[in-house]
Amino acid sequence: MAVEPPPSNHHGDPSTSGGLGYFHLRLLGPAASLFLLRSDRLYSLSFSRRRGYRLRLIASPARRRRRCRRRDLLLSTAGCVLRLTHCFSSPDAVRVNGLPLDDGGGPVNLAVGDEVSLLLLGSRYGFVAEKFVACERGDEVAGSCEEVLVLRAESLRKRLRAISESQDPISFLRDPHRAHAGVKKARGEGDLLCQGNPINSFPQENLRQQECNSDQNRPGHQPDVTNEDTVQVPQRSKRCSNVELKGCSNGNVEQHHTEGCYSDGSIFFLNRLTGVRPEMRAEQHSGVTLPQLLHPIGSLLRVFIATFTSDISWFLDYCKIPQYLPVTIACHNKDRCWSANSENRTAVPFENHPNLLLVYPRFPEVIAFGKDRKNQGVACHHPKLIVLQREDSMRVIISSANLVPRQWHLITNTVWWQDFPRRTSPDYSDLFSAFEGPKSDFAAQLVSFIGSLINEVPGQAYWINEIAKYDFEGAGGYLVASVPGLYMPSPCYLESNYCLSEKQIIHTKSSYRIFLGSVQTSVVGLSHRFHLPSDAGSQLKALSVFLGKCRENMHGTTEVILKRNTNIPADANAVSVLVADLDKFCEEDSVQLGFLPREVAKWVSPLSDTGFFKFSGFIYPREALEAAFGATNTKVQLLMYVSKGPEFSQISGLIQDEHLPSLCSLVACLKRSPGLWRLEEVLSHFKWPETLETDFMYSASSIGTSINPQFIAHFASATGKRSNHDVDSEESDPEWGGWTAGHELKKPSISLLFPTIERVKSAACGIQLSRYLLSLPEKTWQRLRSTGIFHDAIPHPHDRIGHPMHVKVAQRRFRSRLGGYSFGWTYCGSHNFSPAAWGQPLRPPSKANPTDATRGAPSGSRLHICNYELGIILIAPPPGMSKEGNGRRHGIDGISLPFVIPAPQYKYSDRPATPLAIRQAMAEACIPQSDLSEETDEDIPDEDDEHVVELSDCCPEEKEEEKIYAETLWGQVDSSQSQGKDS
Repeated sequence: MAVEPPPSNHHGDPSTSGGLGYFHLRLLGPAASLFLLRSDRLYSLSFSRRRGYRLRLIASPARRRRRCRRRDLLLSTAGCVLRLTHCFSSPDAVRVNGLPLDDGGGPVNLAVGDEVSLLLLGSRYGFVAEKFVACERGDEVAGSCEEVLVLRAESLRKRLRAISESQDPISFLRDPHRAHAGVKKARGEGDLLCQGNPINSFPQENLRQQECNSDQNRPGHQPDVTNEDTVQVPQRSKRCSNVELKGCSNGNVEQHHTEGCYSDGSIFFLNRLTGVRPEMRAEQHSGVTLPQLLHPIGSLLRVFIATFTSDISWFLDYCKIPQYLPVTIACHNKDRCWSANSENRTAVPFENHPNLLLVYPRFPEVIAFGKDRKNQGVACHHPKLIVLQREDSMRVIISSANLVPRQWHLITNTVWWQDFPRRTSPDYSDLFSAFEGPKSDFAAQLVSFIGSLINEVPGQAYWINEIAKYDFEGAGGYLVASVPGLYMPSPCYLESNYCLSEKQIIHTKSSYRIFLGSVQTSVVGLSHRFHLPSDAGSQLKALSVFLGKCRENMHGTTEVILKRNTNIPADANAVSVLVADLDKFCEEDSVQLGFLPREVAKWVSPLSDTGFFKFSGFIYPREALEAAFGATNTKVQLLMYVSKGPEFSQISGLIQDEHLPSLCSLVACLKRSPGLWRLEEVLSHFKWPETLETDFMYSASSIGTSINPQFIAHFASATGKRSNHDVDSEESDPEWGGWTAGHELKKPSISLLFPTIERVKSAACGIQLSRYLLSLPEKTWQRLRSTGIFHDAIPHPHDRIGHPMHVKVAQRRFRSRLGGYSFGWTYCGSHNFSPAAWGQPLRPPSKANPTDATRGAPSGSRLHICNYELGIILIAPPPGMSKEGNGRRHGIDGISLPFVIPAPQYKYSDRPATPLAIRQAMAEACIPQSDLSEETDEDIPDEDDEHVVELSDCCPEEKEEEKIYAETLWGQVDSSQSQGKDS
């Protein structure tokens, strides 16, 4: 917010300047005009009696302190200090960074990056202090002030035009301020806009800010302003992107609301920054705006957004979202996301936008501290996804920018998008497709990720059905998603003999089944069934006999029978789990282990009853026997295979609205490779020649607390990094040919790009904008300092230097010896370089079940992920491995990175912009260390070094509500069986 300036003896009088300079004020909104205030003047934003309320920027000729009148806002400049004073009667009339000034209008010092808004007749107007450019005395520009020279030339041109249009040029030269009024009248005061047509009508919705985790309300647009002695930068022609963005923009920023943009999905773009001259940009980096991405608004059917932080009021106003449009926004809220109460999962905060719903995705209990949700844990909802549905197409946008104005206007972010055409009829098979090299699994990855966000919001399940209506086969990249959880590798699918049915247990050994995926769940109720004194002994004996006869497969599992219990009043969806001799099965000659959990049975049963899907189950026999004897208190794992049912091909004609929540739960629960495992799944399909590698880099705004050579080696190995075979190693060694921590220590595999503190200190927007944007813990820097992996992150193109970067971009590049052809892969999205985002590989505990299927697991036998994340991998394959139908795709040279390459390696004296370095730099600049956490744009930090994950968390103990559920079912099952015997 407002920041104290450096000490000065001339703060009281703006006429006594410490040196000439210019404050750049950018009006907020579509026009985004730029005004320069000289650092030796007094300015006023005031009320016009002749034309009513209007926002006017007037340079005062007086070199003395001007008295503040009612409804005046004064801006005094002295040296590098910009001070604001107002005399508005309403305490909420003037806001700085969304917060009302409660000091009675007293002087407030503004810092670079501060936003000021005024409320006049129900409408808000405002500006942002973009930067300060200092010049030497004698009107010589200090350092690189070419922009100031251009702006001063523009000011001189305006002054000469005013002289030529004056009726009495001589009088104008003698008294330009009095004569200038006649010039303005002759021009028809074309620079003024009346208050009757405000650019931004301040929204009146009663938004509960604490529910949105958003920045405070900020002005979305700006007033039109009279400028008598300031320099306004004219808007020049702009292009949105490269040649594929034809007709994207003709140069007027106001037209961003009426012009769209195009991408074939083969490259990514950058957001358009406020105040950066577009004609100096590289084509790909000319920038795209949020309104352009949403254009045309009128044809939108519905919108889905996932973000970390959000300013909903700004989004609705800036993008002109219609009140009737259905908009779903999944966002982060620590308390709500950890809450077990389903009522805390959603909020409808806007009365004027009744179809806008906020969703707070649930964090799983397995990653909470002490496995207790009440203790919360390290987790973050961090993706930046926008899905736009239209009648003829669906646009998917993956960005690194949160839904806040600062990140779209002042900070460099990446933006990838692609439009997908509508099918003639829905294809539900596409929602369950697996990764098979050139064949895209984009739809399956997208629906799985969105399903994980809305799984507990039944009213949003229609998104699964809507995605099935569009064709994603031509996707230009591969989605990479992270979902919080503790993951185990799935054994390969084995043919099952029995599947769940509504009427009877069906034997399916001879029938052909199409496998769709697997779900990791558990069996509940063992503690009740086998610990009762009455018949515990006989039940345990029977269970031991059956399990002893069971034939274990190569993964150490054995098939069980899933049976529908339609006659149990407590739960019509109840599913029993039976153990029997499958070679000569008889239902009376079986032992019931327990039941499926209620949360699983509620979607398994409806999907099975309709015939859409078939379900079969497998358990680890030894684990079940130990639980039955009381040797362990953990749940018994159950691996449930899912295949196409007899009515699967008819889903589009048979599915009803009541089926959609069950379908959403299925796609959300199907096991897919997350984080590092997904990275390995995609990139392992290609053979990357180690000897031809030229670059391997990762630029991120946050680097995790627990980053160490082990994690870096895991990440490099997941991307396909391999070592030259050691002479002393054997092929039987599980690490043979892989990339290990030992290799990483000898020869670092990757370059980490992170800005130095000197770069942050010299930024045009000041230090404060980076304070809650960058995160590299001091202990991580000290741990890795000697490795030489750190490189300076210099923005590219050149005109973006001085603006912070919030990108998360990785690239590994190779160059062919023949013809100099470059190939490789590029990642962009929301993943920072941290185990919290990509997943922490974990070794199995020594007491792990020896029958557990851990062999061949990618990047470790377990993967612990804290965050929701989403990104895209763009691949330029090695020669001879081009993707099918990929002739129109660009090579890796067509992707322009947002930073300079090769990035300069840190010198001995260089230091990254760690929180400690930033605090010290702010102290040197006499900037108060106020708590600005409400303006945080990023999560800080990612994780805690001391947080150790227990592998036993994979099989947590039964919850109390699960025990109550199982006991209720057992009671009704026993009752029905006894009644059957009596009859």
